[in-house]
Amino acid sequence: MRRLLVALCLLTASLSSAPCSAQARSQLGPLCTTDTTPAEQMIEACSKIIALKVFKGAQLATVYFWRAVGWNKKGDYARVIADTTEAMRLQPSQAVYNLRGSAYYDRGDYDIAIADFDDALKLGPPSGIIFHNRGNAWRGKHDYAKAIADYDMSIKSDPRSAFSFQNRGISKQALGDLDGALADINQAIRLDPTLPQPLINRTAIWRAKGDLDRAIADGSEAIRLAKEKPPVNIMTPPNSVLISGYTHRALAYEAKGDYAHARDDYKSTLAIVASDAGSKANQATAKVRLSLVTDAIAPIPREQPLPTTQPAASPAPQQTGTAPAPSPVPAVRGTRMALIIGNGAYQHVKALPNPPNDARAVARSLRDIGFTVSEGVDLDRAAMQKVTRDFLREAARAQVAVVYYAGHGVQVDGRNYLIPVDVELKPGANMTDAMIDMDTIMAGLDDQVRTNILIFDACRNNPMAQQVASAGTNRGMEGASGLAAPTSLGTGATLGAGTLIAFATAPGQVALDGEGANSPFSIALSRHIGTPGLEVQQMLTRVRAEVVSTTKNKQVPWSNSSLLGEVYLAEK
Repeated sequence: MRRLLVALCLLTASLSSAPCSAQARSQLGPLCTTDTTPAEQMIEACSKIIALKVFKGAQLATVYFWRAVGWNKKGDYARVIADTTEAMRLQPSQAVYNLRGSAYYDRGDYDIAIADFDDALKLGPPSGIIFHNRGNAWRGKHDYAKAIADYDMSIKSDPRSAFSFQNRGISKQALGDLDGALADINQAIRLDPTLPQPLINRTAIWRAKGDLDRAIADGSEAIRLAKEKPPVNIMTPPNSVLISGYTHRALAYEAKGDYAHARDDYKSTLAIVASDAGSKANQATAKVRLSLVTDAIAPIPREQPLPTTQPAASPAPQQTGTAPAPSPVPAVRGTRMALIIGNGAYQHVKALPNPPNDARAVARSLRDIGFTVSEGVDLDRAAMQKVTRDFLREAARAQVAVVYYAGHGVQVDGRNYLIPVDVELKPGANMTDAMIDMDTIMAGLDDQVRTNILIFDACRNNPMAQQVASAGTNRGMEGASGLAAPTSLGTGATLGAGTLIAFATAPGQVALDGEGANSPFSIALSRHIGTPGLEVQQMLTRVRAEVVSTTKNKQVPWSNSSLLGEVYLAEK
């Protein structure tokens, strides 16, 4: 992603004309203020100039700016922000605001980034580069209309800006305009065929269209270009292009059923050092999916000979200790899949009577509207892991994925965990080892070409055995009450595009298990989820209103969305 600097030559000139020792002028100055200087040398030279204490005001601001450029090359955004903040104190400038805004963007702090880009534009003159950068930040916030408006301004300023066409195309794709997105991405490629980034983004479009062979071809060319000529733009996060290229090609291979190549690409993704929020999100996804595709590749027994190049007669069928390697499965776009789990028969903590009933009711409602449903009731850790991993693997070919879990849930250090029925905490044991990490499920589903709906009726606060006296039948466990609000949609832990997360009650609050056979939340959800022509967020609004009424304001369901358009679970 390209975020160019503004007026670098003007800043360099102020340093070149400043009084300094002969050594600083002849050696340190050029090393500090030349954008092709390696990061370590740039930082060292600028630091020595600062230590000379011969500069003040705007000239010293220039040195801090260039040292921030060095830190930016290394992906050390905290130091970028520190040095640009000092440069602003000495002499505010458009270039400094732009650089600091870009650092905040790369950290995932989009609101602060937008504020810095606003200030840069106020200082003037109008800059297509800064409009482009602000568009990136709006896109990070999933405000695609504002992003497109800024990219329009950038393209108006520079009609040959390949990156502005590319990122406008990404925004159009997010809004469901695949043809408009493809036109913009193609224009970016025509403007600069040597850039790998537009090819990576076209890979995602081909996947969304179900053309996996083209997706793989574009991904391969993007990786070749990124290796052959690593991005020299100092505003491009280190290694981000290569990480993105491997991740997108791996997703295409996996959707095609080519697990061996997908595994290799996920490994390559994880072998690279990531510095920015987007790259870390890609690696979070790669880590989960690598485990899934590795499971899908059955090992060949050592005594089995390698395949020969000559045709051989097929051996008689026989039972072996390993399953045959799966054949590639063609992607079926439009597939709608759901994972439904209800845990209530807990062995070492207080049982919950209703989650199995809740799960069956929701599963039945989803089957009625055409979902392929994987259903599990009262699962221990091994079974829960298996059904979850099997679902995540199959979801690689889905257009819509729904996850519903009812049972005990707990937040530990701000992370949410789902509780198998055999959970037992022993002195000295790590609490989370016996649980299923919700973030792992989210990372495994994180893919911009799929819509993900995750619904958790798991805020029923019931303590661990012998830890806290029970005051009633409700959901959530020791660690903290209720579930924590997921940070993934906003901080880059996962990209979160096209995802909706719903809790049976507000984060940190307790959901009721119900007096009858089902929880208040599952009763309302089962009633409304299959309503034809009801958009999913409107559906959840109806669920929320019914639960609030039923519980007399004791329970208010909560949701957070980065959906990219209207989603209908039941056909109009």
